[in-house]
Amino acid sequence: MTDTLSRPAGTPAAASHHGGSPAAGRTGVARDTSVDAIRIALLVVVFGLHAMMFGVSMGPDGPVLQNALEGQPWFGPVSWVVQIMPLFFIAGGFSSFHHWRSMRAKGATASEYVRSRIGRLVRPAIAVVAVVASGLVVLRLAGLPEDLVATAGFRVGQPLWFLGVYLATSALVPVMVRAHERARLLTPVVLLAAVVAVDVVRLSTGVDAIGLLNLVLVWLLVQQLGFHLADGGLDRFRPRALWGTAVAALGVLAVLTVAGPFPVDMYENLNPPNVTLVVLGVAQLALFQLARPRIRAWVDRADAAGPISAVGERAMTVYLWHMPVLVALAGLSLAAHATFGTPLPDPLSVEWWATRPLWLAAGAAAVVPVVLVFARFERGRRQRGRDAASVVATVIDTVAAVAGVATLLVAGFAPLPALVALALLALAHVGSRRVLAGARRLVG
Repeated sequence: MTDTLSRPAGTPAAASHHGGSPAAGRTGVARDTSVDAIRIALLVVVFGLHAMMFGVSMGPDGPVLQNALEGQPWFGPVSWVVQIMPLFFIAGGFSSFHHWRSMRAKGATASEYVRSRIGRLVRPAIAVVAVVASGLVVLRLAGLPEDLVATAGFRVGQPLWFLGVYLATSALVPVMVRAHERARLLTPVVLLAAVVAVDVVRLSTGVDAIGLLNLVLVWLLVQQLGFHLADGGLDRFRPRALWGTAVAALGVLAVLTVAGPFPVDMYENLNPPNVTLVVLGVAQLALFQLARPRIRAWVDRADAAGPISAVGERAMTVYLWHMPVLVALAGLSLAAHATFGTPLPDPLSVEWWATRPLWLAAGAAAVVPVVLVFARFERGRRQRGRDAASVVATVIDTVAAVAGVATLLVAGFAPLPALVALALLALAHVGSRRVLAGARRLVG
């Protein structure tokens, strides 16, 4: 869901300055195939987990669409394995580090980098918001219960938190890379102290809203771990040290959750984010560094660079569209039950588990054509020249993009919030500088 791995046919992969076998992307940035491969694997985990959360059944008052895994005591330990968002941000930090340094070496400004990231991330979001909001209006006009439509909109909007946070952290990449270059160790230490301070204040006061500060601080710190992966600093660690780091981090995580104040369920620790996600990220980073040579070897042996590139160029589209597709399939399941009497097994029953392979396969098959149709918005058109903008205009564009996503997360996909979100996302995509210039020409 960041810059993608791709190279023209017949062009050999460049040798990595970290000893791997990366390829050059369309931006000319050297890429490590292990990072691109793990990002696709993480995307598969996200899809599988979200698909498994769908519980579709008929209650005494009508159709029920619920999170089948929510509140299950056994899911807490499982979440330590399937909570992969820290590693997602680490991989994003790796790619962003190389992308920004490559652009900077060619004379690009920080504003030009941020504008390029906003365009890449906002375009597919505009498409999904427009289609989903229109679809929900049609469903409501068709007579579906208001609460069911609202639940569908809530489920569709849940994964959007990642887009909002990723927009914010991406916009701060030039600043954070400079901090990394000047103070490699002090920067994460300061961020960690800030994360812990927010957690202490939140837990001691009971005011959860304070924890929202960690929506930025936690993921900036995890992104910073990706910078350490990108600059080759981890290559100096021997396997024994990496294993020790992973074990120690998991031990700290056990103390913080089993004996400490945080939930064992790592998905509960997302809202709001807290220091446990950072600790989990350290463990994931150490384990990934251990696995990188094997992942690279598998990519080379399987000649998988091409498929990885193809999926990577459409990763954000997959992420944004997989939940609407799953919600649509859930609706079709309800319709088939009402029309043909097809069974809807109770969530977590034996019959329900037996049907999960078919559900996962149907979801994956349905996502593919949707992604092929809408990936054009993510890939976009190659711009000629640079998208220049002032620092102030870039800040406005970033705030507009994040605010557009936040509007949907807070208010849902009702018509008015959706229109507000679309207006903010369109402003971010076009650019406040261009909008202001157009307004001046119109007035003049």
